[in-house]
Amino acid sequence: MSRTAPHSSAPTRTAALLAQLARYESRNVTFLDPDGTWPIVWERAQGTHVWDAEGRRYLDLTAAFGVASAGHANDAVVRAGSEQMAKLLHAMGDVHPHALKAELARELSRLTFERWTSPSDRSDPPAPAIQHAAPAAPLHGKTIFCNSGFEAVEAALKTAHLATGSPGIIAFRGAYHGLGYGALNATHRGFFRDPFRQQLREFGNFIAFPVTAAELRATERALNAAAGKAKIGAVLLEPMQARGGINIPPAGLLPLLRRWCDRHGALLIVDEIYTGFGRTGRWFASEHAATVPDLICLGKALTGGFPLSACVGRADVMDAAWPASTGEAIHTSTFLGHPVGCAMALAQIRELTRRNLPARAAALGARALDALRQLEIPAGLRAEARGVGLLLGLELRLADGAPATAASLAIIKALLHRGFILLPEGEHANVISFTPPLTITWREFATALRALQTELRRVALP
Repeated sequence: MSRTAPHSSAPTRTAALLAQLARYESRNVTFLDPDGTWPIVWERAQGTHVWDAEGRRYLDLTAAFGVASAGHANDAVVRAGSEQMAKLLHAMGDVHPHALKAELARELSRLTFERWTSPSDRSDPPAPAIQHAAPAAPLHGKTIFCNSGFEAVEAALKTAHLATGSPGIIAFRGAYHGLGYGALNATHRGFFRDPFRQQLREFGNFIAFPVTAAELRATERALNAAAGKAKIGAVLLEPMQARGGINIPPAGLLPLLRRWCDRHGALLIVDEIYTGFGRTGRWFASEHAATVPDLICLGKALTGGFPLSACVGRADVMDAAWPASTGEAIHTSTFLGHPVGCAMALAQIRELTRRNLPARAAALGARALDALRQLEIPAGLRAEARGVGLLLGLELRLADGAPATAASLAIIKALLHRGFILLPEGEHANVISFTPPLTITWREFATALRALQTELRRVALP
C-alpha cells in the first residue's frame, strides 16, 4: 500500500477537479477543506482498494458506505451489469415488466420470509430459529422496488399506513433512515430535520435506543407512552445503528418490539439498508435476535454499486395494504426495478453466498473487535470499541466524557494521507467506523490497526 504524508495543498489534478466541483455543484454537498487535504478524488476501485486522481492507492475501510460488500467492481457483478446493459438497458417500471424483476423479487422472498419461516426448505444459507407473528404456515414476501434507501423506507411507511390506518410511527433516537420528506420524520438528528420542519407532518415519535439491559427495561414504558400520544401504525428501527454511532442493542430489543407490535396492531419495520447482506455476520442483523419483522428495507449492498433498493414485506401484509393495480400505480417511479440493477443484485447475492461472506464477516469481525479493544489509548482520551461482524466502531471521548470530535476527525484525516479511507459516525462525529468490504483480509485490517495506533499516539488533545 502506498503511503503519503499529509500535505498542505492538493496536487494539481485533484485541485483542478475540486475547483470545478466547487463552481458547479450546489453548496452543502461535498465538504472541501480549505487547506486542501480533504477530500481525495476517486479514480477507480477494485476489491478492497481505491485509487485517487493522482494514482495513489488506499485501503477502503468504508466499502463506500457499506455498498461494496463483495468487493469493489466484483468481476461477477460487473459482468452481470455489463451483459444486461447490452441486452436491455432500461424497461418500463410499473407497466411492462422484465424477467429479472420477477426473478429478484422471488430471490428476496426466499432470502427473507421464506428462509426465516421454513429454514428446512433451504439450506443455502440457513437461518436461525425465528420468532414470528401468528401465521404458523410458511410465509413469503412481496417487494416494492425503489432506487435509493430512503425510498424503501418511505414505501414501508406507506405500507404501514395503508395496512393499519394509523399515521403515527415510533422511531428511535440516533436513527438515520434517509433524508426524503417522509423518511425525515423518522431520522432523528435535528441537523437534518430542522431546516425543513415547517414542511414536515412530523408523525414520528422518538424514544431512546437501548444499548444496555437497564435501558431496555425502560423501552416498553416509552413505547406505551408514545402510543398514548398518537395512533401508532408502525415501529421503525435499524436493528443496529450505523450512522448513529455503531450502536448495538441488547438481544431482547427486537423480540420485545415484536410482542408490542402484535399486541397493538402495529407493524414492525426493520431498516437493514446498512446492516443487510452479511454486514453483521448474518444475512440480516435482525437474525441475531431471531425475530421476523413485517417489513424489511434493503439497499446499499443489494447490488454492490447500482442505485436499487427494496421494501420487502410479508405477502399478507402487502396484500392487505396495497390494492390490485387497475392500470395506474399509486407508488411507482420511472426506474422501478431497473434491469441492470436487478442483474447486478442477483449476481451480488450469488457472490455473497458462494464465498460465504456473512460467516467470514462474523469471524473476521470478532477478531478485529478484539484487536480494537487492545489498542493503547493515550492519557486524556477514553475509548470504547463495539460492533458486530464488520460493523465496528471506536468511540473517542475526552477524560471528562465529552465527545472527542476534533481528535476523531484529525485521526481520520491523518489516516487518509497514510492510505486508509475511514469515516466518522455518531451525532458528534467521534466514532471512527470500520465497515470494509467483507472480502478484506486480516492482514489488511491489521495494517490499518497499526496505522490507527500510531495516529492515536500522535493526536493532539486540548
